[in-house]
Amino acid sequence: MRAVVQRVASGKVLVSGEEIGRIGNGLVVLLGSKKGDTDADAEYLAEKVCNLRIFEDQEGKMNLSLLDTGGAALVVSQFTLYGDARKGRRPSFSQAALPEEAAPLIELFTRVIRSKGVQVETGIFGEDMLVEIHNDGPCTILLDSERNF
Repeated sequence: MRAVVQRVASGKVLVSGEEIGRIGNGLVVLLGSKKGDTDADAEYLAEKVCNLRIFEDQEGKMNLSLLDTGGAALVVSQFTLYGDARKGRRPSFSQAALPEEAAPLIELFTRVIRSKGVQVETGIFGEDMLVEIHNDGPCTILLDSERNF
Protein backbone atom coordinates (compact mmCIF):
# COMPACT_ATOMS: atom_id res chain seq x y z
CA MET A 1 0.00 0.00 0.00
CA ARG A 2 1.01 3.59 -0.56
CA ALA A 3 0.11 6.74 1.29
CA VAL A 4 0.68 10.39 0.59
CA VAL A 5 0.51 11.98 4.04
CA GLN A 6 0.04 15.72 4.30
CA ARG A 7 0.12 17.71 7.53
CA VAL A 8 -2.80 20.09 7.26
CA ALA A 9 -4.41 23.06 8.95
CA SER A 10 -7.68 21.71 7.54
CA GLY A 11 -9.08 19.41 4.91
CA LYS A 12 -12.41 18.35 3.52
CA VAL A 13 -13.85 16.01 0.91
CA LEU A 14 -16.94 16.52 -1.23
CA VAL A 15 -18.91 14.04 -3.33
CA SER A 16 -21.42 15.41 -5.84
CA GLY A 17 -21.07 18.83 -4.23
CA GLU A 18 -21.93 17.50 -0.75
CA GLU A 19 -19.36 17.74 2.03
CA ILE A 20 -18.94 14.29 3.54
CA GLY A 21 -15.85 14.76 5.68
CA ARG A 22 -13.95 17.65 7.27
CA ILE A 23 -11.04 17.95 9.67
CA GLY A 24 -9.08 20.74 11.29
CA ASN A 25 -5.43 20.25 12.27
CA GLY A 26 -4.19 16.80 11.43
CA LEU A 27 -3.34 14.67 8.43
CA VAL A 28 -4.88 14.12 5.03
CA VAL A 29 -3.97 10.62 3.88
CA LEU A 30 -4.35 9.73 0.20
CA LEU A 31 -4.25 5.94 0.27
CA GLY A 32 -3.82 3.38 -2.50
CA SER A 33 -3.59 -0.38 -2.62
CA LYS A 34 -1.84 -2.61 -5.13
CA LYS A 35 -2.59 -6.16 -6.16
CA GLY A 36 -1.38 -8.58 -3.51
CA ASP A 37 -1.49 -6.17 -0.55
CA THR A 38 -2.55 -7.79 2.72
CA ASP A 39 -4.02 -6.85 6.09
CA ALA A 40 -0.44 -6.59 7.36
CA ASP A 41 0.26 -3.82 4.82
CA ALA A 42 -2.79 -1.83 5.96
CA GLU A 43 -1.95 -2.29 9.64
CA TYR A 44 1.70 -1.32 9.12
CA LEU A 45 0.82 1.90 7.30
CA ALA A 46 -1.88 2.83 9.83
CA GLU A 47 0.61 2.45 12.69
CA LYS A 48 3.19 4.44 10.74
CA VAL A 49 0.75 7.27 10.03
CA CYS A 50 -0.40 7.50 13.66
CA ASN A 51 3.15 7.63 14.98
CA LEU A 52 4.85 9.67 12.25
CA ARG A 53 6.54 12.58 14.02
CA ILE A 54 5.85 15.46 11.63
CA PHE A 55 4.16 17.98 13.95
CA GLU A 56 6.23 20.68 15.59
CA ASP A 57 6.95 20.68 19.31
CA GLN A 58 7.35 23.83 21.43
CA GLU A 59 10.85 24.30 20.03
CA GLY A 60 9.67 24.20 16.42
CA LYS A 61 11.14 20.75 15.71
CA MET A 62 9.12 18.04 13.98
CA ASN A 63 8.95 15.82 17.01
CA LEU A 64 5.24 15.09 17.65
CA SER A 65 2.87 12.55 16.13
CA LEU A 66 -0.83 12.64 15.35
CA LEU A 67 -1.38 10.77 18.61
CA ASP A 68 0.65 13.35 20.54
CA THR A 69 -1.24 16.33 19.12
CA GLY A 70 -4.77 14.91 19.20
CA GLY A 71 -5.20 15.79 15.54
CA ALA A 72 -7.66 14.19 13.14
CA ALA A 73 -7.20 12.23 9.92
CA LEU A 74 -9.00 12.52 6.60
CA VAL A 75 -8.50 9.27 4.66
CA VAL A 76 -9.23 9.31 0.93
CA SER A 77 -8.78 6.24 -1.28
CA GLN A 78 -6.77 6.94 -4.42
CA PHE A 79 -5.97 4.12 -6.82
CA THR A 80 -3.95 6.53 -8.98
CA LEU A 81 -1.08 6.27 -6.48
CA TYR A 82 -0.21 3.12 -8.41
CA GLY A 83 -0.21 4.84 -11.78
CA ASP A 84 2.88 3.93 -13.78
CA ALA A 85 3.85 6.61 -16.29
CA ARG A 86 7.36 5.38 -17.13
CA LYS A 87 6.30 4.36 -20.66
CA GLY A 88 4.40 6.67 -22.92
CA ARG A 89 2.21 9.53 -21.81
CA ARG A 90 -0.79 7.72 -20.41
CA PRO A 91 -0.38 6.09 -17.00
CA SER A 92 -1.09 2.41 -16.58
CA PHE A 93 -3.01 1.41 -13.47
CA SER A 94 -2.43 -2.34 -13.87
CA GLN A 95 -0.68 -2.55 -10.46
CA ALA A 96 -3.64 -1.04 -8.59
CA ALA A 97 -5.78 -3.49 -6.64
CA LEU A 98 -9.27 -4.19 -7.90
CA PRO A 99 -12.03 -2.56 -5.85
CA GLU A 100 -13.04 -5.80 -4.12
CA GLU A 101 -9.46 -6.24 -2.89
CA ALA A 102 -8.71 -2.58 -2.11
CA ALA A 103 -11.89 -1.50 -0.30
CA PRO A 104 -11.49 -3.87 2.68
CA LEU A 105 -7.84 -2.78 3.10
CA ILE A 106 -8.77 0.90 3.08
CA GLU A 107 -11.47 0.15 5.68
CA LEU A 108 -9.00 -1.80 7.85
CA PHE A 109 -6.50 1.06 7.67
CA THR A 110 -9.22 3.44 8.86
CA ARG A 111 -10.35 1.10 11.69
CA VAL A 112 -6.79 0.77 13.00
CA ILE A 113 -6.37 4.55 13.15
CA ARG A 114 -9.76 4.95 14.88
CA SER A 115 -8.79 2.28 17.40
CA LYS A 116 -5.97 4.60 18.52
CA GLY A 117 -8.52 7.26 19.48
CA VAL A 118 -8.01 9.41 16.39
CA GLN A 119 -11.02 11.15 14.85
CA VAL A 120 -11.19 9.86 11.27
CA GLU A 121 -13.20 11.23 8.38
CA THR A 122 -13.25 9.51 4.99
CA GLY A 123 -14.17 9.91 1.39
CA ILE A 124 -16.39 7.38 -0.36
CA PHE A 125 -14.52 4.52 -1.98
CA GLY A 126 -14.80 4.52 -5.77
CA GLU A 127 -16.55 7.88 -6.01
CA ASP A 128 -15.32 10.95 -7.85
CA MET A 129 -14.27 13.27 -5.02
CA LEU A 130 -13.15 16.85 -4.63
CA VAL A 131 -10.52 17.06 -1.89
CA GLU A 132 -9.57 20.38 -0.35
CA ILE A 133 -6.22 20.36 1.42
CA HIS A 134 -4.67 23.23 3.34
CA ASN A 135 -1.17 21.80 3.60
CA ASP A 136 0.64 23.10 6.68
CA GLY A 137 4.34 23.75 6.12
CA PRO A 138 4.00 22.46 3.45
CA CYS A 139 4.76 19.02 4.83
CA THR A 140 4.15 15.99 2.62
CA ILE A 141 5.53 12.50 3.27
CA LEU A 142 5.38 9.46 0.99
CA LEU A 143 4.93 6.09 2.69
CA ASP A 144 4.87 2.58 1.26
CA SER A 145 4.31 -0.72 3.02
CA GLU A 146 7.11 -2.23 0.93
CA ARG A 147 10.33 -1.73 2.84
CA ASN A 148 12.41 -1.28 -0.35
CA PHE A 149 10.36 1.65 -1.71
